[in-house]
Amino acid sequence: MTINCKGELIDLSIPKVMGILNLTPDSFYDGGKYSDGAAIVQQVARMLEEGATFIDVGGYSSRPGAKHISVDEELQRVVPVIELLTKEFDGILISVDTFRSEVARAAVAKGAAMINDISGGSMDAAMFPLVAELQVPYILMHMQGTPQTMQDKPVYEDIVTELVSFFAAQLTQLRALKVHDVILDVGFGFGKTIQDNYELLNNLNLFQKLDAPILTGVSRKSMLYKLLDSTPEQALNATTVANTIALMKGTQILRVHDVKEAMEAVTIYTQLK
Repeated sequence: MTINCKGELIDLSIPKVMGILNLTPDSFYDGGKYSDGAAIVQQVARMLEEGATFIDVGGYSSRPGAKHISVDEELQRVVPVIELLTKEFDGILISVDTFRSEVARAAVAKGAAMINDISGGSMDAAMFPLVAELQVPYILMHMQGTPQTMQDKPVYEDIVTELVSFFAAQLTQLRALKVHDVILDVGFGFGKTIQDNYELLNNLNLFQKLDAPILTGVSRKSMLYKLLDSTPEQALNATTVANTIALMKGTQILRVHDVKEAMEAVTIYTQLK
């Protein structure tokens, strides 16, 4: 299974790692850490050296109850950083983490290679047509509600069946628009209880029947640290355990804060094949 990023075919038969670069002051783990150019370049250089294939750049915090910001503010956070990174790192593959088509268009124009949409096309009707126009890989994530409301009281009758149906419907629309490279993300922590998250992790292999690569993002999330009565800062070991389970259930891309440890999990996992 491959995806086409800027004319480069990325082979996902060996799982890849996506490093997270949060440009928000209020992200749950690393908010405010990367607010100047030098810190940003240093962190991205480190993630690339440790083995990241993709860098996911986000300017809108999607943690539960996060503050809503304007399109202009999101653009001001994201676009200059994408310009900086494409100049600093030749051939870098940047994913822009946004649910807004306007931000996605501007990011791709400045060098982003992929769009990561937490709303799966549900918060901006112009997103699917834009992806079809730009022909870039699209990460289709499931979220119940919005970042402001998603953890109020998420309820499902059968979460796995409901998510499979959601992805099938969205994939039908995207394929009708001739979008070729769609990656699925079940959206751990986005409108899910802790029990919901583990049911999805245990059944991640069932999403393979949708014939699209799977991305998993559990890095330092509350499904890990709340279960263990811990904190995001103490959740690296738990993240590695969950990432390993995800790999064994068929994940092709791990989205993480800690690239080195994720790459170690991939290296060990690939020895089992």
